[in-house]
Amino acid sequence: MNFEEILGHHLLDHTYFPLFSIGRFTLAVSKHSVTLWVVAVLLVLALSAAARGRSGAGRLWRTAVEAMVLYVRNYIVAPVFGHDTEAFLPYFLTLFFFILGCNLWGLLPGSSAVTGNVSVTAALALSTFVLINLAGIRKFGLPAHFKHLVPGGMPWIWWLSPLLIPLLYVIELIGLCAKCVALCIRLFANIFSGHIVSLAFLCMIFVFAQFGRGVALLGVAPVAVGLALFVAALDLLVALIQAYIFTLLTAVFVGMAVHPH
Repeated sequence: MNFEEILGHHLLDHTYFPLFSIGRFTLAVSKHSVTLWVVAVLLVLALSAAARGRSGAGRLWRTAVEAMVLYVRNYIVAPVFGHDTEAFLPYFLTLFFFILGCNLWGLLPGSSAVTGNVSVTAALALSTFVLINLAGIRKFGLPAHFKHLVPGGMPWIWWLSPLLIPLLYVIELIGLCAKCVALCIRLFANIFSGHIVSLAFLCMIFVFAQFGRGVALLGVAPVAVGLALFVAALDLLVALIQAYIFTLLTAVFVGMAVHPH
């Protein structure tokens, strides 16, 4: 198996069977869609076990989960939403644990990194885009929400301009979309690049094996495996940081729609 095949097995999606097609769009059961379902089920089981943990290892697991829940609540959601914290908290806890679970699943040997699939991160970013607009419309109503897209405090004479206000709306709408695209690309690029670096170090063993097994096993393998383990350890930290960053930025963007001033 060469580097391209290893990369394709670990990072690329593979279709198992199609469900239905509409035009050129085909909805299919694929390796990554199954992985997403598996991660979701495991999260439900793991978090339910944490909620019921009363003694021993269960109590330790519950304490660890509670620490993460309180951190998301007190340091991400509450500073942005204030009195509306409890209304938004379930979404942000779901978002944080789902991204963290997908990131950690991708580090398991033989698994697939679903957050290294741009379609998955695009779906997460699209959810953020929908939440931004739904939260703003729920808070202020449809006309006021879109009025708040344009910064306040402008001279009243500007509102009489036939070109300036439409131009500002176009710029702000592009900026809103750009925020969500940045969320998508940031998560995808960080997870994808980390796995490529780890696999590249391991593939050095197969590359140098062409010059002799002794060179590969005794000279290159210890260094390559050591570097791959070091990058894998960094990936554990990256998995947690990227879940935190995606959740934090989503909270900030939604908070800007709920509290435009």
